[in-house]
Amino acid sequence: MRGAAKGGRRARSSEPAPARAEAHYGPRGRFRTRLVMLGMAALFACVAAQLARLAGSGGFEMVAAITEPMARSYARPDILDRGGRLLATDIEMPSLFADPSLVQSLDDVTERLGAVLPDMDQGELRRQLSDRNRRFIWLRRGIAPKLAQQIHDLGLPGLEFRDELRRAYPLERLAGHVLGSVNIDNRGASGIERTIDETVGVEPTHGAPSNVGLPVRLSLDLGVQHAIEDELKAAMVRYESKGAAGLVMDVRTGEMLASASLPGLDPSQPSEVLDPARIDKIQGGTYELGSIFKILTVAMALDSGKAKLDTVLDVTKPLTAGRFTIKDLHASGRPLTVSEVFLHSSNVGSGMLALAEGPERQKAFLEKLGLMAPMRTEAGPVAAPQLPPQFGRAEQITVAYGHGMAVAPIQFAAATAAIINGGTRVTPTYFRGRSDAPASTRVVSAETSNSLRGLLRRNVSEPIGTGRRADVPGYRVGGKTGTAEMPGRGGYMEKAVVASFLAAFPMDDPKYLVLVLLFEPKGTSESAGEVLAGRNAAPTAGRVIARIAPLLGVKPAADVAQLPN
Repeated sequence: MRGAAKGGRRARSSEPAPARAEAHYGPRGRFRTRLVMLGMAALFACVAAQLARLAGSGGFEMVAAITEPMARSYARPDILDRGGRLLATDIEMPSLFADPSLVQSLDDVTERLGAVLPDMDQGELRRQLSDRNRRFIWLRRGIAPKLAQQIHDLGLPGLEFRDELRRAYPLERLAGHVLGSVNIDNRGASGIERTIDETVGVEPTHGAPSNVGLPVRLSLDLGVQHAIEDELKAAMVRYESKGAAGLVMDVRTGEMLASASLPGLDPSQPSEVLDPARIDKIQGGTYELGSIFKILTVAMALDSGKAKLDTVLDVTKPLTAGRFTIKDLHASGRPLTVSEVFLHSSNVGSGMLALAEGPERQKAFLEKLGLMAPMRTEAGPVAAPQLPPQFGRAEQITVAYGHGMAVAPIQFAAATAAIINGGTRVTPTYFRGRSDAPASTRVVSAETSNSLRGLLRRNVSEPIGTGRRADVPGYRVGGKTGTAEMPGRGGYMEKAVVASFLAAFPMDDPKYLVLVLLFEPKGTSESAGEVLAGRNAAPTAGRVIARIAPLLGVKPAADVAQLPN
């Protein structure tokens, strides 16, 4: 029996394998086997294709994000002023994160970490750390090294640090509105920082060395920026003003040497952008600028040939427009020449010049100067002009002396630069060596420009001029005052004004334009109890010029007599 059994097993084992498979499975068995093998091959092909797709699209980063932070820090180039001095840079700072699965005691972590970071929401911290399925949670990014050391010394399991690039502004609030800010990932959020992302580019990094790429050089001059901010701060105290703003522009290229708005903005505190009092008054707001608009009105009249400097206008009678009556604050009691209309700052005379041009020519002139359309700079969009719904008789008159039309100060400065520089339009820019407007874009004739330079100089140098308190011996300053009542509920507020002074120097060969604005100044002992620009904005502009002219290489010289009278 045992032998038979053995013999039987030998007989089966000696049968060829194909024959055994055929006997056991048959043709249908082989078909099923092949079908399974084909299915497995198709499955592996799909997996391979999916892996290839993820590799090509960066999908592996999504897989790694289960245990690695989703957010990445970005390396940014340094920002320098025109002289190569540092305005913004990247530095490495520790950021605190937690692995909830490793946290041993929620109460201990919440209590002890809250003692070091008292502004942290402990309820939210407990909620986040209770989620044991998460392996990574940001707790605080960009911590000062001293504070990070205190947290490290707590020895709390589940808390770790990772170095990230954070933006640093060594001069704090200086030029804060222009520089702008970055978000928590070191991406540009506003100002020059945002323009860098859009035009220059930044690089994602996980704590790599900072200052990637070439630095971005601005047109700003650090010394000029400091001087104007310092003088505006002093003016706010001297005249009890609620705010102030000022700029310095190269009238030939449109390059901005300085731009200041007070109260200032700290680029490292982006939340300050939400404070209405900290709006960038240079390009973020629009204002009726008052009599400095008369620079444009007189230039329009001279350039069209409708008037000459010695053309006489009868300003003894007020102008009427519907139910409105326009008269001069300090009536001369006699007819005035066009030159005297400018020097006496006559509203009636300015209105007469605008009416002589007609509405279409007035609008066309303002369009040619770039005052009727929105503008933007590298620091961001400029607030769009607020234009009258129509240019009827009343609008023609009021716009002629700076009411009824509100524009951003930087836009007005650019328009006036064209009047002063010989007659060619410029585009404001914060980048050194960049000007988008071709030099051939002429807006007024060289003769008109020369005539306005003479009037501006006379307005500062002569006793009757409203800008005489802006004079700086040796620097041939020219300028024009503007005092505009601010709109309020039910009309204009008589004692709430924007006092402005637009200046340029040296007037025989203008290089730089200075615009100073004081918002709601009070009548103090320094201004003889008045709120007029001649008493506050003009002397402030003079102080600014006295400080910045030497920095800009303008040498003092005797006054030049050959300007038109």
